[in-house]
Amino acid sequence: MPSVLSPAQIAEYNERGFVIARGMFSPAEMDLLTRAMEEDPAVRGHVLDRLDGEGRSTRISLWNRAGDSVYGLAARCARMVDTSETLLGGAVYHYQSKLTAKEPAVGGAWEWHQDYGYWYYNGCLRPDMLSCMIALDRTTRENGCLQIVEGSHRLGRIDHTPLTQGQNEVDPKRMTHILARHPIAYCELEAGDVLIFHCNAIHRSDANRSDKRRWTLLICYNRVDNDTITRDDDRYYVPLDKVDDAAILRAGLAFSRSDQEHFASKPYVPRLPTAAE
Repeated sequence: MPSVLSPAQIAEYNERGFVIARGMFSPAEMDLLTRAMEEDPAVRGHVLDRLDGEGRSTRISLWNRAGDSVYGLAARCARMVDTSETLLGGAVYHYQSKLTAKEPAVGGAWEWHQDYGYWYYNGCLRPDMLSCMIALDRTTRENGCLQIVEGSHRLGRIDHTPLTQGQNEVDPKRMTHILARHPIAYCELEAGDVLIFHCNAIHRSDANRSDKRRWTLLICYNRVDNDTITRDDDRYYVPLDKVDDAAILRAGLAFSRSDQEHFASKPYVPRLPTAAE
């Protein structure tokens, strides 16, 4: 199956560092994926709290393999794999998936960062990586939608500094100059939309101060020939068994079995030197 993106959308991704595929998942598929995130004991049993600078918490659950669960099949389905391979220019494998749950009124913020600012330390030599954020709920400015600095993927990997025990951020001094030259896009989504963004695209999200929750499912891919040079965790290359798009509905509400997904017990946050060091 070819990419779900048009040539104009592919050009937009290359220019801006992100693109939105509207309605990439049907309402029936979204019902299954949302229920899985809410009800699967493995997802619920591995939820972690990630604090922001104000002590607010975003609840996350992380896993590194795409198994036979309905969310594993979503990561393996042709529309996701083929689109990612088109944008990255080569065969891909599933790098990681993550539920991010910003609850009403208490969901925390994420400060400016690059995903490759973390993944570089996992041993990925090149930024041939991307993330697909599937909106489980309507995401708006009010409930903390993702903000992306347009064109920032062309700036290369930027040094990050520690913010909290669970977050690193782009060097704030450099960020001031970046924001003076690049506009910010607020990526508002409806359930079933997918925001696809480059691993060097600088992004953040505000705290959820609204009365509406903001849950998203992020599925990340790495090019096969960019396999990690380290084996400190299990995000190294494992062949991806692509399935047809109808596999999601055929599976129904399929949960994790025997921890096929390799759930993480803690988030990966590389230790970076502080200013005092």
